Amino acid sequence: MNSRAYFYLCVTSLFWGANSVAGKLAVGHVSPMVLTTFRWTIALGVILVLMLPQVKRDWPAIRRHWLQLLLYGVFGFTAFNALLYTALGYTSAINAVIEQAGIPMLIFVFNFALFRIQASIAQVLGFTVTLVGVLVTAAHGEFSALAELEFNFGDALMLGACIVYAAYTVSLRWKPEMHWQSFIAAPVFGAFLSALPLLFWEVSRGAAIFPDTTGWIVVLYAGIFPSLLSQVLYVRGVEMIGANRAGLFINAIPVFGTILSVALIGETMHLFHIVALLLVLGGIAIAEWGRPKEKNN
Repeated sequence: MNSRAYFYLCVTSLFWGANSVAGKLAVGHVSPMVLTTFRWTIALGVILVLMLPQVKRDWPAIRRHWLQLLLYGVFGFTAFNALLYTALGYTSAINAVIEQAGIPMLIFVFNFALFRIQASIAQVLGFTVTLVGVLVTAAHGEFSALAELEFNFGDALMLGACIVYAAYTVSLRWKPEMHWQSFIAAPVFGAFLSALPLLFWEVSRGAAIFPDTTGWIVVLYAGIFPSLLSQVLYVRGVEMIGANRAGLFINAIPVFGTILSVALIGETMHLFHIVALLLVLGGIAIAEWGRPKEKNN
């Protein structure tokens, strides 16, 4: 089970790392709320084509838990991504990377505050090592560069996004029992509904940018991989090993994002990229080795 969870969460981080790259590429080609709405429209279309029979079978369970499922979509899907895409229009990708690295610690804090689930010393050490790996990536191997970063409105939005996603992750402990297709389908519908007012707001301000060719590539990618596949795998990973352990894999996102930037945008691979990857994976390994033995901690 652990091996499968690790695989699911690594693939999730890979797709989300690519989503951060795609979000930055989207600037000027498709506006944040158009991108958010269109990605969930595509995801909902895929669900209607491929998952509708299972949704029909689970309809009684969906009706019983409809509000909870819709709220998962509103906060975990729409709110986080709308804040992320908007933030990338104001702040640098480096700042966004550093701030997303705070999500695992927020998960630790929420779990302790709400359920008195304690992180072990090894988990805290593992988190610290992964955070150093993230900072190595963000600083391009030169920690003095971090002192030159400036924080602005976009960074405040990113911090809000981190709080939202950490809370969503912790709340998955109350996920109703149903087939994974149905569990994803209902929140995606909630994400689509909650994205529409944001789209209308953006259009009313004259800030909407409808996708060009590059924009459509970003929308299609976001609608299939981060929106559907990553959400399924992340929920399953949290279900299998718990929020504290699964949350650490979020710190692999900037490393994967950097590697994909090298592959897709032509950036140069440096030694610090390899060091950062080893630190992130080593931190996860330390946290797993020293995790509390209680289930789902």
